Amino acid sequence: MNVSMITAGLLGLLLLFLGGYVIAGRVKFKIDNGDGGNEQMRQRIRAQANFVEYVPLALLLIILVEVGKIGPGWMPAAMAITLIVARLWHAQGLLSTPGQSPGRFMGTNLTGLVILVGAVATLGQGLGAW
Repeated sequence: MNVSMITAGLLGLLLLFLGGYVIAGRVKFKIDNGDGGNEQMRQRIRAQANFVEYVPLALLLIILVEVGKIGPGWMPAAMAITLIVARLWHAQGLLSTPGQSPGRFMGTNLTGLVILVGAVATLGQGLGAW
């Protein structure tokens, strides 16, 4: 089983959902560009944009950990599951309320954790520390 391929596929589907939700908002609210001052549209755009800002690096780090066989064998799967759950929580939290929410908080922190673990692991491997 290739963890990074499965993860990339699932995250690709989530990105398509978020993009479709933006498009649906553009139709619903009759907004061609930007958010048109509409708070719900802004939330939709930010959910997709935040995904695009953080997921590529997190996924790249998962791939490097998997291909480089860095750490215990379960590490790429743990990172992948954490990232998928994090991004689902983040999207749910951001789309449900314009302000703070538990989903957004957990999604942000878990995404950061995946990036931190991957960054330390790949940096350590790259420097020959382990």
